[in-house]
Amino acid sequence: MHILIVGGTQFVGRHLVEAAHSHGHQLTLFNRGRTNPDLYPYVEKVHGDRANAADVGRLHGRRFDAVIDTCGYFPRAVSLVADALVGTVERYAFISTLSVFRDNEKPGQTETSELATLADESTEQVTGETYGGLKVLCERAAEAAFPGRTLVIRPGLIVGPHDPTNRLPYWVDRVARGGEALAPGTPDQPVQFIDARDLAEFTIRLLENGAADIFNATGPDYPLTLGKVLDTCRDVSGSDARFVWLDEAFLLSHDVQPWADLPLWLPAASAGFSQFDVSKALRAGLRFRPLDATIRDTLDWLRGLDDEQRTRLMARGEGMSASREAELLAAWRHRAHNERPDRPVV
Repeated sequence: MHILIVGGTQFVGRHLVEAAHSHGHQLTLFNRGRTNPDLYPYVEKVHGDRANAADVGRLHGRRFDAVIDTCGYFPRAVSLVADALVGTVERYAFISTLSVFRDNEKPGQTETSELATLADESTEQVTGETYGGLKVLCERAAEAAFPGRTLVIRPGLIVGPHDPTNRLPYWVDRVARGGEALAPGTPDQPVQFIDARDLAEFTIRLLENGAADIFNATGPDYPLTLGKVLDTCRDVSGSDARFVWLDEAFLLSHDVQPWADLPLWLPAASAGFSQFDVSKALRAGLRFRPLDATIRDTLDWLRGLDDEQRTRLMARGEGMSASREAELLAAWRHRAHNERPDRPVV
C-alpha cells in the first residue's frame, strides 16, 4: 500500500512510520516540517499546515491507498484534509481517543457507549471539557467524507519510547531513582494503557485487512494494577524503591491533582477510565508486548536523553517534584505518628 500519514514524526506517528515501513508499505508524510524534520530521509515529505487550505491543496490529485490521521483536533481541519482526498484515496484512518465517551467514570464502556457532546460545536478551544467532544466531531467529519470507508481507533493513555508526555516516564524515572517513593491510592487501582508500537502495528494490520470500523484500543488483555506497574518498574530498573501508599482522601486534602501531579492515579469514582472494554479489538487482532518490555524500553530511552531533551520533557508539567514528594511524605508520617494508620511500606 501507499499510505499518507498526517503527522508522522512525533511519538505515535513515528511508530506508525516504522510499522508501515517494516511491512513494506510506501509512505508519504504531510506535516509542517517542524518536529524531528530529519527523521526518515527515505520517506517522501509534503510540508504544510493541515488547517491551511492552500497547504492542503498540495495533496489534491495525489492517490493513496490509505490515510492515517494522527493529529486531528478540530473537525474543520479534519474535513479540510479528508475532503481534499475524496476520490483519490480508498480508506481514511483516524486516531481518536477514549475521551470521546460522555461518562468516562463508567467501567466497561464499549464502542457503542454514549458519546460526549458540545454545547458549542464551533469551538476550537481544547480544554478538559471540550477535548472529547471535539474528537467525536472529528470522527464524524472523517466518516462524512469517507462513508463506510473510515477506520477509527480510540486509544487511551499511549506509552513507550519517545513519549512526549511525562506520564509513564515519570514513574519509570522515579522508581529507578529508588528510596522511599510516594505511591497514590491503593496498589489494586486498575490501570490501562497501550504501547505506541502495539497501537501502530494494530492500525497497519487493520488497514491491510480493509477494516472500516471503530475500535477501543487500550490494554493489556488482563487486569493490570498500579501496584503491578510500579513493582515492574522496580524490577526492571533494579532499584531499592520502597513504596509508601498514601490514600485518596489524604492526597486530595493536600491539593494533589489526580493524573497531573501523580500520573496514572485517578480517584476511585473515576476508575472507569481505566476499565474500558477492548474485546472487539482483541478479536480483531490487537496484541500487547509484555509490560516489562515497555518499561525497559522506556527506561533505556529516558537514559539516552540529553539535558535539553530531559528538561523539555519535565517542563510538560506532569509529575511531582522531589521537594513536593518529600513534603507530602513528611505530612503522612506526621499523621501516621498521631493516628497510626495501617499503611505499609513495600
